[in-house]
Amino acid sequence: MATESSLRIVPRVWLGVLGLVLYLAVFYGVWIFNGIDYNHIGDSEDTLWKWYVAPLLAGAVVITIVVSVYGWWRPSLVESRPRRPRWVWVFPGALALVALANLLVGDTSALTPTMWLLLTIGSLLVGFNEELATRGQLIVALRSRFGELGVWFFSTLLFGLLHLLNTLFGTGVLGISQVFITFAIGSAFYLLRRVSGTLIAAMLLHGLWDFSSFAANSGLTAIFGIPIGIASVIVAIVLTRREGKHATSTHPIG
Repeated sequence: MATESSLRIVPRVWLGVLGLVLYLAVFYGVWIFNGIDYNHIGDSEDTLWKWYVAPLLAGAVVITIVVSVYGWWRPSLVESRPRRPRWVWVFPGALALVALANLLVGDTSALTPTMWLLLTIGSLLVGFNEELATRGQLIVALRSRFGELGVWFFSTLLFGLLHLLNTLFGTGVLGISQVFITFAIGSAFYLLRRVSGTLIAAMLLHGLWDFSSFAANSGLTAIFGIPIGIASVIVAIVLTRREGKHATSTHPIG
């Protein structure tokens, strides 16, 4: 198990935030350069390439460089804290079922083979990028200062806030709701990291969720995703508070 002293650069909160900011600067820079219109990302092969795959490819290069320079790959991808109870699988598992059901009942007739390919590549990249940036390297950084309640809250909050800029690229004021929705859904991704023992599981679920949402918007992801996310927030608070109390009782102050 990696310790702070074994890492190339000692984790600090500002370094994790810097890694996230660098990723976002490149991602949104490509969006601006390509003239993004958020509400039409999935309209065609051209829009999927310019506004989905291309910025994510650029972002993947940046976040990969950041984590490599820091030397934080192992603690970013492998959970160092005790795994959560098995029943926690219910919440990310429910999200996966909703995403699959959405694909089955939604209308995907407008998608060409190339669009399917671009959606697959882009969704894998969004899972890799956003999870590594927020629930990977940022969690490593946050754990240098905060207890696990703070780690969950701040990593998930920043995950939600990174979607706030979408309001400037086509979603308008209604896009503010994305912050709250992604905070809730992000809590399920956090629980998946903790119960599976690896960030890779969260990357795959995140990719599946975005793939389903773009490919076939039947409404199921909104109808069921929000309550599952809210339940995940509650469970994350309860479990991380217990974890903090256990740590305090095991290592009393004074």
